[in-house]
Amino acid sequence: MSLAPRAVIVHRRTEYEELLARHGTHGQAAFALSSRGRTIDEVLRRHDRVQQALREVAAAVPLTWRSSRVERADLDRFLFAPEDVVVVVGQDGLVANTAKYLHGQPVVGIDTEPGRNPGVLVRHRSSDAPALLRAASAGIPADELTMVEAVADDTQRLLALNEIYLGSPGHQTARYRLGSDGDTSPGEAQASSGVLVGTGTGATGWLRSLWLERGSRLRLPAPCDARLLWFVREAWPSPATGTTNVAGELARGQALRLTVESDRIVVFGDGMESDALELTWGQSVRLGIAETSLRLVT
Repeated sequence: MSLAPRAVIVHRRTEYEELLARHGTHGQAAFALSSRGRTIDEVLRRHDRVQQALREVAAAVPLTWRSSRVERADLDRFLFAPEDVVVVVGQDGLVANTAKYLHGQPVVGIDTEPGRNPGVLVRHRSSDAPALLRAASAGIPADELTMVEAVADDTQRLLALNEIYLGSPGHQTARYRLGSDGDTSPGEAQASSGVLVGTGTGATGWLRSLWLERGSRLRLPAPCDARLLWFVREAWPSPATGTTNVAGELARGQALRLTVESDRIVVFGDGMESDALELTWGQSVRLGIAETSLRLVT
């Protein structure tokens, strides 16, 4: 007997909730903002819109389903199940934060502030939730968004929807060797501000900024394209380090290999530094297209 679907509603603390956590009460938070010439009214209105969206989504879950809620800070400790339908309520970035913990579950993105969010990943309104939940459980086709993965030589693995960054934890110079996976050469020794490997979804953010800054002739991928672009940030030329291998493209089956020559390098995805891989001198990591993709319900 198969389990009934479970709706997992993902959200994050609002700015108002963060203010209460910092100042204790509404009055103290309002006073702190007023002393800086700001008002709490807009923050409270945005909080109310998020809460209303959460209530509407929760009410849309069919009575025969199970349901659960998870806050962004607890994603790395939450166990998603194969039968889950994941409903992300909030901003585009919250979908990216959630994607790395999933393995093919359908995702519905609910925009709580239409017109304020780009709506690239949170494409729907809370009023659409009943129809979207039915569609997701029926297995309708969804956009398969390409993801990037990093796999270390000690089997540590990291997934990301937008990009993976590798660099020094203190944003100092990172030292490593960079080459193609499977190449017998040791790769080029480099000293830089780090390496970024991004997807078509990430091509609207950090990856695009590097692409523009570099004046790259590489074609940016679309979210569903099985292609990645990578860039080395601020590579430094010296007698011991080179700058000839600083950008490229990866198709499915291709991978970039980085071997650490610093005391410590961190690898994190989609801006979540709190959930990073840590690599030390001599370790290597392989970066390429992940087998897993994000199934975004349209």
